[in-house]
Amino acid sequence: MPGPVREVRVVVVDDESLVRSGLSMILQAEGDVRVVGACSGEDAVALVARERPDVVLLDIRMPVVDGLTVLAEVLRGPAPPAVAMLTTFDSDQQVAQAMRAGASGFLLKDTDPFGLLQAVRTLAAGGVVLSPRAARTLLSEHAETSGVTAETLRRLATLTARERDVLGLLAQGLSNADIGAALDLGVGTVKDHVSSILGKLAVRSRMQAALVARQVPPPA
Repeated sequence: MPGPVREVRVVVVDDESLVRSGLSMILQAEGDVRVVGACSGEDAVALVARERPDVVLLDIRMPVVDGLTVLAEVLRGPAPPAVAMLTTFDSDQQVAQAMRAGASGFLLKDTDPFGLLQAVRTLAAGGVVLSPRAARTLLSEHAETSGVTAETLRRLATLTARERDVLGLLAQGLSNADIGAALDLGVGTVKDHVSSILGKLAVRSRMQAALVARQVPPPA
């Protein structure tokens, strides 16, 4: 018989209490997700340090302590969680900064409940999350930020065939375990490939690599 499903621990950070309550209700409707805390920006870093969640859903725009400040502090901590920014994409500069800072995903605030739950599970498994609408916005408005230049095209050409396979699956949001299953590789081997991809593309995060792959598919 299969073992118990691993519980995903989530912290929700938003300056609006109704948004926090709504997201928490959606997430806790499923037995494998538990919201261990919800707060506004000024209390977020302390809450994350105390609860050690797997995933943080973080509003990018908050009036007292903004999401970018919280993101930087959270990612500086030991064993940081995956952080997905909640956004309406009305502040392009902040979205670009969050991507460069290491956000693991971007979710629009009107994401449907099923999509929200699937996103949280993907983030907890080590994948990246970029909803179709978010992808279109980022790719159209942040091509320069995502580094799709002649130099990046040259770097893409240095990837091995296997690395291109891994990058393609990474761009779909798959975790290392899912990539390994799809390509019949061990998780450790996948990690090695991902590290090599990030180095060759000169990007800091899986999200940045995924955006490069979606903007310009690796050569066949």
